Amino acid sequence: MIENFNKKSKNNFRPNPAPEGFSRLNLIKPIQKSLRDAGYRQPTEIQNKAIPQILANRDILGCAQTGTGKTAAFAIPIFQKLQQNSHKRGIRTLVLTPTRELAIQIEENCKTYSKYLDTRTLAIFGGVSQAGQVNAIKKGVEILIATPGRLLDLMQQGIADISKIEILVLDEADHMLDIGFIHDIKKVLKNVPEKRQTLFFSATMPKDIRKFANSILKNPVEISVKPETTTAETVSQSVYFVEKKEKPELLVQILKDKAIPRSLVFTRTKHGADNLVRRLNKNGIRAAAIHGNKSQNNRQRVLDDFKNTRIRVLVATDIASRGIDIEELPHVVNYELPNVAETYVHRIGRTGRAGKGGVAISFCDEEQKSDLSNIQKLIGFKVPVGQLINQ
Repeated sequence: MIENFNKKSKNNFRPNPAPEGFSRLNLIKPIQKSLRDAGYRQPTEIQNKAIPQILANRDILGCAQTGTGKTAAFAIPIFQKLQQNSHKRGIRTLVLTPTRELAIQIEENCKTYSKYLDTRTLAIFGGVSQAGQVNAIKKGVEILIATPGRLLDLMQQGIADISKIEILVLDEADHMLDIGFIHDIKKVLKNVPEKRQTLFFSATMPKDIRKFANSILKNPVEISVKPETTTAETVSQSVYFVEKKEKPELLVQILKDKAIPRSLVFTRTKHGADNLVRRLNKNGIRAAAIHGNKSQNNRQRVLDDFKNTRIRVLVATDIASRGIDIEELPHVVNYELPNVAETYVHRIGRTGRAGKGGVAISFCDEEQKSDLSNIQKLIGFKVPVGQLINQ
């Protein structure tokens, strides 16, 4: 049981003006409004390069990892294209992705971008009952995000009809091929229209991946973007190995240090964020959560309270944290490590800005050791282990 901690470790379609930087991409007002609500300000490099080309109906061969803004780069223009012919129904876009976690992440992001649209998005994947997914498809879905295995199951049952899709997205293509999905993907390709727009994204582009991409793309535009892989030297990083059930108590002990004026705490899920806030408030630590289920007014009020130190702790999910822009944020806690290594760099980049010092603390339970290993490979060094003092 951990008893102590070494404190020395370091609705309206007439929106307000579009987010700065996004206005030049010719996006429709409902999308501009949803981006503003989500806190998006400047397009990333891949968004600047890909969005105009996708809107121009070009196929894309993209070399980009998660963490570069890739999902928004393909999803935003897809929503705009589908909205221009919104009378059409049925599955109009298929996004193939290798894992359940990534499918869920893409679905959550898509729901953020389409907040003021009537386009329906659904993620389907194995490992769970198909009943809910089947019911959702029957009610009508325009964008289907799928892992190959579950998609083929539902196709064979006559439930998922992809014969009329207009846009096909292959995301994390190298990962899909690495884990043996090539035959499944080829089966899917036999069932989609020859005339379509195809967007192909891969973190790496070896010869076999490029050869496969060229076999399904037509005169593609090539886009290559490198992810951010380094962390600021001004940020003191540490990791604490702790059992999952002991994380709340450790966090409470850390945050009771009055020398920490404000702390941004990251969780993976909205439900987890709300539970953690209740636990902190019960222990006399003023905290609030910000995530996609909160109204825009609520989120803005919480952000203002945090910026003005009316609350000391802000618990956030990754997508909601995009709207957080605070010049002096001294403390970040990864209550749960992200399952995408680049996200770690983005999270701790919230502190130590403009040459100022910052502290980034991470909790790692047994299930997250592989996530920590991936993070350390990305940043090029081992995160120092924090000292825990047992009484």
